[in-house]
Amino acid sequence: VQLVESGGGLVQAGGSLRLSCAASGSTLSISVMGWYRQAPGKQREVVASITTGGGITYYADSVKGRFTISRDNAKSTMYLQMNSLKPEDAAVDYCSVWSFSGACFQPMDYWGQGAQVTVST
Repeated sequence: VQLVESGGGLVQAGGSLRLSCAASGSTLSISVMGWYRQAPGKQREVVASITTGGGITYYADSVKGRFTISRDNAKSTMYLQMNSLKPEDAAVDYCSVWSFSGACFQPMDYWGQGAQVTVST
C-alpha cells in the first residue's frame, strides 16, 4: 500500500486547511484510514479515523467539532477538513491505514510522507 498526502501549510489561528491522502496498491485490504499527528516533543497521536465500509468515524476529543474526516472509496482517498485551527494543532500530520484481522483492527504500518500544519497566532 502506498499513501500520498497533499494539503497542509501555514494558516492563521481560526483558519482552515484540508488534507488529502490517496491510497494505492492493495487497497482492498484497508478497513480503516486515519490521521495521526506529531508535534515537536510530543508523542504521535491519532486525530481521526474512518472505516472504509460504513464510514464510522472517530475523533480525538481535542478536535471534535472542528475537524471532519471523510473518504471517497472510489478514489481510495481520505480527507481531513480542519476548521477553527488553533496553535496547538500545529504538527506534522500523517495518514495511515488499518486492516481487520483476528476480530480487531490491526495497524498496517503504512504511512504517508507527512504534511506540515503550521498555525500562527
